[in-house]
Amino acid sequence: MSKTLKRIAEALERMAPAPMAAPDLDAAEAFVWHVGPDRLEPVQKVSRVDLDLLIGIDRSRETLLTNTEQFARGLPANNALLWGARGMGKSSLVKSVHAEVLARGLPLKIVELQREDLPSVARLLNLLRGADHRFLLFCDDLSFSNDDQHYKSLKAVLDGGIEGRPENVLFYATSNRRHLMPRDMIENERSSAINPGEAVEEKVSLSDRFGLWLGFHPCTQDDYLAMIDGYCAAHDLVVAPDVLRAEAIEWQATRGSRSGRVAWQFFVDLAGRQGLRIS
Repeated sequence: MSKTLKRIAEALERMAPAPMAAPDLDAAEAFVWHVGPDRLEPVQKVSRVDLDLLIGIDRSRETLLTNTEQFARGLPANNALLWGARGMGKSSLVKSVHAEVLARGLPLKIVELQREDLPSVARLLNLLRGADHRFLLFCDDLSFSNDDQHYKSLKAVLDGGIEGRPENVLFYATSNRRHLMPRDMIENERSSAINPGEAVEEKVSLSDRFGLWLGFHPCTQDDYLAMIDGYCAAHDLVVAPDVLRAEAIEWQATRGSRSGRVAWQFFVDLAGRQGLRIS
């Protein structure tokens, strides 16, 4: 009998788990939100690059830094959508800006939220709402496919419903898509919906809820080479300029693209061949 009661108790606990214990928000400056069970996992070392090494995105860099610093100081600031070409430093910029704000002596926590965990965002916001800290909620590579209802959960972050978005939470997202969904999906909505205007408007207007839009575009060859020069200078790697240029151009030609990510991958290969350890 006791075994049966124990199994029933365990089943009930799975159906209605106990509220999560209050997290230690002083344990780190960065956290990752997990569900099942809900918890904020502290991150002791964030993977990021120095802000000065993000070349070719000067305007976006300064705009996002100013917006983030305003928020950290308790001043009005906008949710931001960083959209555009892949590998051009969108997510790196968010993490580097956070580090720069901390370096300026302003307290700010960053919490990474996975796209598939968006349905749990209301629980996360309730947890953060009552905290004494200010939080930058970050969702990388955000996009929605056909019949994806996660975008409705995102409205809770951007609009906050009847309670409003918590005053101490700001939301940044990165995406390869300006409207967070593929163009053919938007066109299909227009052609197949009973009321195509309303069907498209509900989803496309989601990106309009971001007060700040920052576009990232493919870099020029000069920017690509400048990125590599910056990495070499930062790690004291000396290579003859003509050799470095020739190898860098050959590398991007074999990849068929130029971006900050391709520049870093070339530098990693170069550092390995030169016997240089990088962290």
